[in-house]
Amino acid sequence: MTSKTLLSGGCVLTLGAKTPNYTVADVLIDGSMVAEVGRGLRARDAVQVDATDTIVMPGFVDTHRHAWTSVFRNLGEGASVAGEPSPAAISDHFEPEDVYAATLIGLLGAVEAGITTVVDWSHERSDAGSEAAALQAHTDSGVRTVYATHDVHPDREAARLTEFAGPLTSIAFGSVLPADLGSVAGDWAAARQLGLRIHAHAGPQSSGSRVIADAAGQGLLGEDVTLVHPSGLDDADVDAIASSGASVSLAPSSEMAGGMGSPPIQQLIDADIRPGLGIDTERITPGDMFAQMRATISMQHATVFDLKLAGKAGVPHLMGTRDVIRHATVDGARVAGVGRLTGSIEPGMQADVIVLRTDRPNVFPINDPIGAVVWGMDTSNVDWVFVAGRALMRAGVLQADVPRARDLAVAARERMVAASGLAIGVAPRGDG
Repeated sequence: MTSKTLLSGGCVLTLGAKTPNYTVADVLIDGSMVAEVGRGLRARDAVQVDATDTIVMPGFVDTHRHAWTSVFRNLGEGASVAGEPSPAAISDHFEPEDVYAATLIGLLGAVEAGITTVVDWSHERSDAGSEAAALQAHTDSGVRTVYATHDVHPDREAARLTEFAGPLTSIAFGSVLPADLGSVAGDWAAARQLGLRIHAHAGPQSSGSRVIADAAGQGLLGEDVTLVHPSGLDDADVDAIASSGASVSLAPSSEMAGGMGSPPIQQLIDADIRPGLGIDTERITPGDMFAQMRATISMQHATVFDLKLAGKAGVPHLMGTRDVIRHATVDGARVAGVGRLTGSIEPGMQADVIVLRTDRPNVFPINDPIGAVVWGMDTSNVDWVFVAGRALMRAGVLQADVPRARDLAVAARERMVAASGLAIGVAPRGDG
C-alpha cells in the first residue's frame, strides 16, 4: 500500500518562512512528511487527490481546549447543579469511560473543523484510569495533541502519562499562575527538569494584579511557558511577556462570553507578541477556528474604530487577514510547543494539511484566498484533513466510527445527569 499522496492543482497557502504561497500548485506527502511543494509535481506511486477548486493549507492549531467538557456543548446558561451552571461542578462524577467519550467526541469535532493539533488542558479527575482514558481517546481520534495535565506533581506523573500517550501526543504541565507564586515555583522547576512545557492559566479569575510581571521578576517565565487567557494586562505585564519570550494563547469567543474580560489583542500587537488561538470550552463557544479568527480580527477592528471615534491620535493599523490566519496556524504551533513539527506546509514538516473547498456558494467566487478562509469559510468547506500524512477526513467524510462516538457521548451525558443532578433544559417550541 502506498504511503504517498499527491494533492494536485490547488491554491496552496504554505504560510512558511521559506516556501511561498502558490495560486496553483501541488503538495506531495510522503509518509508522515511534506516531501515537495511546487508546480507540476509527478509521483506515479502516489494516491492522487484532485485539489482543483480548493485551498490547501496547514491544519489549524487549537492552543487551548478542555475536551472533557465536550458532552456539554452549547449549554451556555442552560444547565445548573445547585445553581452552578458550569460542568466543572460535576467533574467528580466523571468515570474513565465518560472521560473517554467526552474527549473522543470533542477531538473528532475538532478534526471535522480542520483542526489538526489540539492542546487538551485536562482538569477532570486526575486518577490513572481517567488520564489513560483521555489519552486513549487522543490516540483513537488520530489528531496531533498536547496533553496538559493539571494539579498533579510532574515528577510523579510525567513518566506514567508518557506510557499512556500515543505517538502523536506529547505531555505538558498544566498550571495556574496564582497571586502566591511560591505555591507553584517548585512544580514549575520539576516540570522543567523533565523537559515539559508549562501551560498556565493567567486570567483575572485565577491571578492577581501584576502577577505576570511578578512571575517574570522571579524568573518563572521563559520560552517554555504559554500563558492562557491573560486579560487585564498592564504595561509591566506586557513588557514581561515580551522580554521573557513567553507565549500567549487567546480563546476570544470563550473569554468574552465567559466573563474573563476582553482579550488584550491590541496590547499584544503593540508589543509584537503573536498569540495562538484556542477554543477553551464548547459550552459557550464555537468549536472551530474560523469563528476564533473572526472574533479576533473583529475585536481588534472594533478597538481601532473606538479609538477613531474618540478622536485619539496615533490610531493602530487594522489587523489583516494574513495576520490572523497565522495566529490560527504557524503562530499557534509555536505557542503549543510544536512549531518544529507543524503549522506550515514546507518540505520536512509533518504533513498536517487541510483541503478547503472554494466552489461552495458561501465563498464563491474567490477574490482573495486568505480573505475567503478568514471571513467566509466555515466547517462546511473542510474537505480533506491529513495528520502526519494520514487522511482523517476524505472528501468531506470523517474517517472514524462516528455512530459509536455519538452513542458513547450520549451515554456519558446521561450518566452525568443522573449522578450529579445536572438540570438540562430544552427550550419549548416558541421560546426564543
